[in-house]
Amino acid sequence: MASFGFLLFRSAFTLAEQIAPRMTGRAAFALFCRTPNPARVSAREARALRSAAPFMAEARHHRLNCDAGCIAVHDFRSSAGPQAPAVLVIHGWRSRTEHMRTIIETLRQEGFRVLSVDLPGHGSSAGRRLNLASAVVAVRAVADWFGPFAAIVGHSFGGAVAVNAAAGSIHGVAPVVTQRLVLISAPSSMPALFVDFGRFLGLGARTQVALATEVERVAGRPLADFVGADQLRDLTVPTLTIHAPDDKEVPFEEARTFEAAGDHVRLLRAPGMGHRRIIADPEVAAAIADFVMTNVGYRAIPAAD
Repeated sequence: MASFGFLLFRSAFTLAEQIAPRMTGRAAFALFCRTPNPARVSAREARALRSAAPFMAEARHHRLNCDAGCIAVHDFRSSAGPQAPAVLVIHGWRSRTEHMRTIIETLRQEGFRVLSVDLPGHGSSAGRRLNLASAVVAVRAVADWFGPFAAIVGHSFGGAVAVNAAAGSIHGVAPVVTQRLVLISAPSSMPALFVDFGRFLGLGARTQVALATEVERVAGRPLADFVGADQLRDLTVPTLTIHAPDDKEVPFEEARTFEAAGDHVRLLRAPGMGHRRIIADPEVAAAIADFVMTNVGYRAIPAAD
């Protein structure tokens, strides 16, 4: 059951729409972009960060200034040195580099140099706002310093960022060159995501239109253009999408739409891995490394009956 405070909050949006739908749409977009307070870390998260501290100490840490703010990039070098092929890893919403540890370590063991970016408002990066446009700007800044990449690996929102960075979908931001894409539990349709967000807030039709207008103002393209499956259809980049049929945050159907984009996209099921456990699974990490190394014949995870 929704709390009284939340119901009051939704009522405020409903009332505001009748008075100023454009302003309400901007307020809704600002709320959508708001990131968690970095000072408020749960006990479980604090334990996870302490556990990952030795792992993070192995990286060289860079700070890049770009239009998205000051972002942190963690440089995990392999035994092959700084000239090893580079892979960029992008975490999801409410996540950070530490949570991508299993994937990063597996790629390093296979001889890759791994660059992991903390998106704006996350991890060691500055700010309290994040949206697809600012995330792509951040990735472009990392590419300018450390690219091109043998692969870009993105989890959840980070997967959507990876597709849009490779496709060059943000106005004024050049495409990021990569030989392969790996999308883990990634959403395809940004329009559907905003519809769900509007439904969660109880936004009316006029505010939903204003919200889409605000997205277009920030990204330079209509919201309808941001469908990852359509973008992949126009790309020739070999892509592996990995998704758990039991994912409760991003429906498995999103992965199916990616797969339908063309023969260059392959779908790997990871049953029982949910939305977040999937990035800590050694078999998933091994499948990613195999795909990045060979582009074919990646190690398969048994599908659910």
